[in-house]
This record gives sequence, C-alpha cells and structure tokens, in this order.
Amino acid sequence: MKPLLPHPILSLMLLGLWLLLVNSISPGQILLGALLAWLIPLYTARFWTAQIHIRRPLLLLRLTGTVLVDILIANIAVARLIVGPRARIQPGFIRMPLRVKGNVSVSLLANIITLTPGTLSASLSPDRSELIIHALQGEDSVAIIAEIRERYEQPLLDALEQT
Repeated sequence: MKPLLPHPILSLMLLGLWLLLVNSISPGQILLGALLAWLIPLYTARFWTAQIHIRRPLLLLRLTGTVLVDILIANIAVARLIVGPRARIQPGFIRMPLRVKGNVSVSLLANIITLTPGTLSASLSPDRSELIIHALQGEDSVAIIAEIRERYEQPLLDALEQT
C-alpha cells in the first residue's frame, strides 16, 4: 500500500517554495500549496528508486542555512567581479573527485554548487567518480575543492544515508 505522504520533507520544502514564489501566506495560498505539496510527491513516488534516510536532520538544516548564506555572499562577490576590471576574472574548469556516491547525494551536491554564484556543475564523469565544475575564479582549484568538501560534501555525507 502506498503511504499517504511518501516524502514528508519534500512536501514541506514544496510548500515553503510555493509560499515564497507566490509571496503570500493567505489561507488560499497555503491550502493550494499544501495540496500541491501532497500531490506532487504522491504522483512522483513511483519514479524514486532510491530511498534517503536522514541520519542527522539538524545537520541538514544547518547545511541549508550555510547554502543560503553562501548564495548571498557569492552574489555580492560575483557582482564585484562583473562590475570590476575584467582582468580579475580567472575562469577555469576543476575536476573534483566525489566522496558522495548515491544518486540523490550527488545530485544535491551538484545543485548546491550550481546554486552558489560563481560556480557551476558542468558535468559528471561517466563513472560518476568526478564532478567537473566551472568556476569564475578557478585558478586555485585545491582551495575551491577543499571549501566545497568542507562546507557541502561532508555535511551531506554525515546527514544522509542512502539505501
């Protein structure tokens, strides 16, 4: 039997995203958002092959906060790069060996990297062992990889358990 709420965390995220998109917390919008947040995971549950078990939900919440702060800070840094002299931009591609292995974990990491201005997940190697990242300031690839590992990949490894 199918559970009534197959992905409760996804449902909460969808509801929050809906309310942010419509910029309203009126009862009608909350009701419509809740309906969508219930129906979308219910309809798409059969396409989810991997099940994710959250081992440390507070760490996942902290990671979300870190990502949001990093997006804000990176937006300001990228704006300064764009407005400033072009000689300061040193774009480059970086190959980052992955420690996360599951489909959802790799996808989350790639999306986090892409959401942070100044970096973009360009490709995943065919054997899924490396993520190719484009960075606006790609001259120090070791430092960029270390920062991604510390701020995003390690919390994902610690918070999620893929089965």
